[in-house]
Formats: sequence, structure tokens, C-alpha cells
Amino acid sequence: MLGSTHGTLTTDSRRARVVACGEQPAPAVHGRPAEPDDLDVSGRPLYCEVPDLDRLFRPESLAVIGASDAEGRPNTGITRRLVDWAGRVGARLHPVHPSRPSVFGLPCSPTVADLPEQVDLAVLLVADPLPVIEELAQAKVKFAVVFASGFAETGDEGVAAQARLTAAVERSGLRLLGPNTNLNAFERFRDDLDGPAIALITQSGHQGRPVFALQELGVRLSHWAPTGNEADLETADFLSYFAERPEVGVIAAYVEGIKDGRAFLLAADRCARRKVPVVAVKVGRTEAGARTAASHTGKLTGADAVVDAALRQYGVIRVDGLDELQDTATLLARARPPRADGVVVYSISGGTGAHVADLAAGAGLRLPVLSEAKQAELHQWIPEYLSVANPVDNGGHPVGDERGPRIIRAILDDPSVGVLICPVTGPFPPLSDRLAQDLVDAAERTDKLVCVVWGSPVGTERAYREVLLGSSRVVTFRTVANCVSAVRAYLDHHRFVDGYRSPFDEAPRTPSPSSRKARALLRPGQQLSEHEAKQLLRAYGIRVPREQLVTSAAAAVRAAGLVGYPVVMKASGARIAHKTELGLVKIGLTSASQVRDAYRELTDIARYEDIALDGVLVCQMVERGVEMVVGASHDPLFGPTVTVGLGGVLVEVLRDTAVRVPPFGEEQVRGMCAELRGRALLDGVRGRPPADLDALVEVVLRVQRMALELGDELAELDVNPLMVLPRGQGAVALDALVVCR
Repeated sequence: MLGSTHGTLTTDSRRARVVACGEQPAPAVHGRPAEPDDLDVSGRPLYCEVPDLDRLFRPESLAVIGASDAEGRPNTGITRRLVDWAGRVGARLHPVHPSRPSVFGLPCSPTVADLPEQVDLAVLLVADPLPVIEELAQAKVKFAVVFASGFAETGDEGVAAQARLTAAVERSGLRLLGPNTNLNAFERFRDDLDGPAIALITQSGHQGRPVFALQELGVRLSHWAPTGNEADLETADFLSYFAERPEVGVIAAYVEGIKDGRAFLLAADRCARRKVPVVAVKVGRTEAGARTAASHTGKLTGADAVVDAALRQYGVIRVDGLDELQDTATLLARARPPRADGVVVYSISGGTGAHVADLAAGAGLRLPVLSEAKQAELHQWIPEYLSVANPVDNGGHPVGDERGPRIIRAILDDPSVGVLICPVTGPFPPLSDRLAQDLVDAAERTDKLVCVVWGSPVGTERAYREVLLGSSRVVTFRTVANCVSAVRAYLDHHRFVDGYRSPFDEAPRTPSPSSRKARALLRPGQQLSEHEAKQLLRAYGIRVPREQLVTSAAAAVRAAGLVGYPVVMKASGARIAHKTELGLVKIGLTSASQVRDAYRELTDIARYEDIALDGVLVCQMVERGVEMVVGASHDPLFGPTVTVGLGGVLVEVLRDTAVRVPPFGEEQVRGMCAELRGRALLDGVRGRPPADLDALVEVVLRVQRMALELGDELAELDVNPLMVLPRGQGAVALDALVVCR
């Protein structure tokens, strides 16, 4: 399970919890019970409910349970902050305390039942919130926030306490934020900033502080959702809600654990449909994620690799540091859609320009060589001996007069240019002040992206504090690395959403005829023999070699004649995972005598190793192809996953694989192949013909269908090697391993 200090649940455990509460596992869809068409063939939802959280963030009335104004009490400071916040947003606040007539001059109700009106939001400042939940339900309170800790973050007893709280919330009908959360939702948000806003989601409140502080640099923030332990409301709920808010230009998130994998992907899908970028720090890159699975697929696909692939599938931009989160979110909030993907580096120093251009190109940005006509235009203001092909080096002096703005305007007017990056390694007033102002003026006149890297470690210079940070159009960075990664994320995001088609729209909803035939072959809790595993593949239309299972040397000779020489012979049994290492594979047999000898040798090895056989396979020998591996396994968070990579006996050494979470389409499969370091092998190298990529894609899609339809019964599937033949000749599964759940 993907861990979190906030006690997240897996998809399967969440489903089990709902059933334990006496409810059906099918989720609600847009506030109504799920219909069969709302679920895919695996029984997982295809739509996400978008919760109405308006009254959580902007309540008209709220109650503070356990309010206090006694000096020295922890609740007093919290109550005071909530009273101030309510005053700022125009909400009516009602303190609740059993023995106080008033708190901070406001009339105090002894119980929830005595509140003077039905309130939108209740903030619980009590150590044990469980008894209060039922009272809030009876009072028809819409939302509750629980600050108390001591739940799933503390161990087994806390997990049990949180489960009781979750069950009570589900019965109550209200929505709960927390427990183990804080006051971040009730911060002071500046209302004097314009432009698209950043909406912030964090499981750890402290980790959101740097993003919230962006307001001091003129960046607008609209919401902060500190999700805490996510006993009820989770990151997915806030993603869906923020995706529908017109003022939100980008969602920034700090995620420790994902509560429900499918809910998260559906929410990310909604953001992609709405073209709302999501930038996230997801901790856990280094967690072990190791498994004891018998197949290569299970060993190669660690938990974080699945998370990383799932995020990329739905366009979530994953960053590592909070500084990257700030910078990338700021750029995406401020920048308009790109008109071109060309990047130009413009500097006053040839050395600086070359360095930054090198970093940008190394990160995958396209730095087009400016046309001869454009270079001639720039040389009107820049000496001929300086290079203006890209990067553009102005030599320094032109920034001090009317030449400066003309150079910037000429670069931005080029139709191949969508982004201008200007690195300023250190201040050199008054020229740096003039350069900063020229860049700001140009950014105000263009819909193209203008980025400045202000490299001074001081950061108190007027050009930086007043000129650059005073503009809502220029995006200013302190490091080249963050600038380059943010620009790449910006261009990648728009390429992604411009071509995005939701895979949930095309996900299969009804089982195929293959699934009925396949289920008859499965044996719960056991590993299938190679022969049985290939029958499973054949049921889904995946091509396997001509072969026969035999139990005598004489039968092996007859089978070889029918299959056609040369043949391959392999021991077949449910307990065999790595036949080659045990000497249980013989290849290139060309005569009856070789076949008889191979049969005796294979059965002798099996007896010596105490391996039970169901027979020996006599197989067609398939050569002249690229060995690949295609597999499926069950992830505890997302359910079925599908992997493709370079196969053969060195698969665990090469570890060259790509993974996706179903559902996905042909384009994603081709993207998986493109990610492989050994992708050139499929294109044909050293005189070899190109491989049949279309056939490989088809096999991956068929394995995906198998994983979806048999996912709750199929623990692991490993097709290795899948021999991908030359173009137009297909692909053949030479071996397969299947482990049933």
C-alpha cells in the first residue's frame, strides 16, 4: 500500500469498508446511486461526483464547538482567529460551550441543538469528535472540520478510531474535513490581486506555506484545502471541485498518500477535460514497493512507478520540491496558451546565453535557429560580431537605450517563438533596471510567455522587487533549473490537453465473450502451467506458437513432426517460474533423436529438482523478432496495471519497462513504447527490419482487456518473451506465466 502519515485507504479496503456499513459498494455518481452503465467491466466507477463545497469555504454561518476565550487555553487562539475570519468574510459565528454564556462577546449556545439557526459549517475544537457528529447530523449541518489528532497517523488504535469516525460521518450525511487538519482553509487571502488563481491542496499544512506566501509576490490564491487524514473529504474531491471554479487557473497539491486510486484518476481526468493544470508534489519516490511476485512484471513495477505513470496519464505535473511547486504553478496560472513551442534565450552575455540555452535544450525544449531575415533585423541594433541565431546575445549596451525594447519586440514577433527566457545573473543598475522595465512592457503587449531568471542571491534590488514582481504578466524565477522545468511543464501541459480524450468515455462496460472462456481456465490461489497460461492468452486472441503437450518421448517425436522442425521443447508445470535457469528449455531441435533425448533430459531434471510436470511442450520455433515483455498485475491502490518492456532472459537486468493504469487507448500504448530506452530496437537496427509495432500495440490492448475483466481473479500475468516479428508479420507469445488471486 502507498503509505501516508495520514492513514490513507486502498481502493479495495475502502470498498470493503462500505460493504461493512451495510451499503452497496457502487459509488454515488453526481449525488445519485450508480447505475450499471456508470461502472466499467471491472466494477469500478467511470464518473466522479463533484461535491458542492461552496459553503465549506464560504459559509454564511458557522458554529465553533468547544469555543473558548479563557486565557492560556489552546482553543482560545483558534476561536479568536475564527471570529476574525468570520468577520472578514461576512459569516455569522456561533460559539458552542456547555458552561459559558458568551465567548469574545458573542452569545454562546450550550449544545449544538441550541444553535439559533441551521449552520453551514461546524468547527470542532474537541478531543473526541465522534459524539458530536450525530448531534451535527440532527441539526442538519452541511460541513464539519475536525482539528483533533490521534487518529490513523498514530497506529492501529488510531486507525480503528478513524474508522469509527468515518462510519459515523457516512451515516450522518454531512461532509467532514480532517481529522488532523488545521486552520489553513481560514487564512487571510488577498483580494487585491487579479488574474487566474492558484487553488492549494495539502495533506500537510506546513508544506503549503511556501505556495501560500506567493501572495506576497503578487500571485493570487483562491483556496487552501488542508485535507489532513481524509476520513471523508479527500484530495480527489477538491480536485473535482476546483476544476469547476472559474477563478482557478491552476491547482497546486502536496500529496502524501492517495486515499482512493480510481477517485483520484477520475478527478484528474475532470481537470484534464477542463484544461485546468494540476502541479503536485507526491512523496514516496524512494519507498521500497518491492513484491514477492513470481513474475517479472510484479518485480519490475514498484508502487511509485505506478503512481508516476498514473499521474502522467492524466496530465498531472509531478515536481519534487516545494520551490518547483511554487514556480511551476505560478507560470501556469499566469501564462496564456502558447502560440508556438519555440524558446528563445535572450541575454546581455554570450556565456550566460550559451549556458542557459544548453540547459534548456537538455531539458527537451526546442530552441529554433532564427531565420536569416530575423537575424538581419536584430543586427540593426546588435553588433554583427555577436551571435543572434538563438541564443541572442546583445552585448550589453543596447539595453540602455531605445534599442532594447526593439530587440525584445522583434524576437516576440517571430511566429516560431512562443517563449522568451531572459537570464539576468546579477544586477547591474541602471541597465538592469531598464532591461527589467523593457521586459515588463513587452509582456504587457504580447500574449506570448516572457520569463526572467533573476540570479542575484540578494533579492532586494528595485528591478526585482518593484519592477518584475510588480507585473502579473512576467514570470520571474530565481534559478534557471526551475525556469526551464516550468516552461517545459507549460508546453507539455498544453500539448496534452489540446489532444486529450478521456479514456473513461471508451472504457468497456460489458464483459467480452473471451472472459467466460478464460474464467474456466483460472485456478484460485494457484499458478498456471505454461500450457494453461497460453490457453488463457489464446482465449483473448493473443497468438501463441503451434505446440502440443506430450507425456512420452514417442508422443514428443510425433508432435515434432506435426509442429514442424526445428522445434523447442519445454517442461510444463504449475510450479516452474524460470525454466531457462533450471535447464528446462531445449531449442533448435532438428531430428527425432534430438527430440527423444531432450524429452528424457527434461523429465530427469524435473525429477531431480522435485518439480511436478503436467507434460512437456513441443513448440514451433519462432525466430527473427524483438523480444518484449507484456504483463499485468494488481496494484493495491489503482487495481489492474499493464506493463510493456524489453523482454527475454535479461528482463530483470535491463529493467526497461513502462506502465499504465487501465483504461487507456492505443495512443497511450504507443507512448509506453516511446518511453523505453531500447525503443530503437523496434524501429530496426544494424540491418534488422522494423518490428510490427501495430501488433505489439494490439497485444498490449488485449492484455489490458484481460486485466480489466479478470482483474479481481488475476494476480499477475507475464508474457515473456513476446516475439514481435518484422512489420506486417504480427507478434507471438512464446512463454507466459499466470498467477491467480
